[in-house]
Amino acid sequence: MKSDAIAVHVLSDGSYLMDGGSVFGQVPRTIWEQQAKPDRRNRVRLGLNCVLVQMPQHNILIDAGMGTREPEITREIYGLSSSKLHRNLRAANLTTRDIDVVILSHLHFDHVGGAVRLDREGQAVPTFPNARYLVQRNSWNEARHPNERALPYFGLASSALDVLERSGQVEFLDGDASILPGIFTKVTNGHCTGHQVVFVNTGGERIAFMGDLVPTPSHITLPYITAFDRRPDETLEEKRDLLSRIEREGWLMVFAHGYEHRAGYLERHGGKAQLRPVAV
Repeated sequence: MKSDAIAVHVLSDGSYLMDGGSVFGQVPRTIWEQQAKPDRRNRVRLGLNCVLVQMPQHNILIDAGMGTREPEITREIYGLSSSKLHRNLRAANLTTRDIDVVILSHLHFDHVGGAVRLDREGQAVPTFPNARYLVQRNSWNEARHPNERALPYFGLASSALDVLERSGQVEFLDGDASILPGIFTKVTNGHCTGHQVVFVNTGGERIAFMGDLVPTPSHITLPYITAFDRRPDETLEEKRDLLSRIEREGWLMVFAHGYEHRAGYLERHGGKAQLRPVAV
């Protein structure tokens, strides 16, 4: 089903638990636990958020969540809830066959896992059979040949990429790109090579899907950078520049891993930038 007007929805694929020290990097627990209460295993709950853009001729999904293929041991370690993406697509009167374009911010397992599913015979197949999967070429190359430090971040992403490659549905981007009218991407390499932030300008609303450059509302504070970031100093400068633009131009930020708050505007009060959360 296509939409007669541009509509944007934030869809949840559920939530998971991640070590708080990894999520907040060099920030001491005594500080970050005031914003995110850890469980007895030092894990904080994160959302798995995707964005659906419905246009007159296209349905676009930004990121695909973690999906359902992670083994039980992984699901236990991360406290992974049941995948909700398909259910939330149905709530928008769509099926996986209605998605025309999937834009992947990057290829870590919690963003690309849901791009592939198991069919009735137990074979891995693309979740969105009619979609083009758009990814930065150098992001793909890194995911295909990760070093020892990066390997855990990809998890089952490697096998998912095999499936997508065989299907012939992958299309590569080389740098900042215009995808469709009103939808464009900006590469930010700090978190990982080829990571991209996705911008959607509907004419009435400007929305920025932050990916893992700013994964949660807490991370709008510049020194809050995850331990997973490959180039944290580059992340710092990318955040500084992009958040300045977002505040100045009034973009609504959507956080890939926001749990209590999934979106909000950056506003300045008393000389300090603060988030005004928005229910989406």
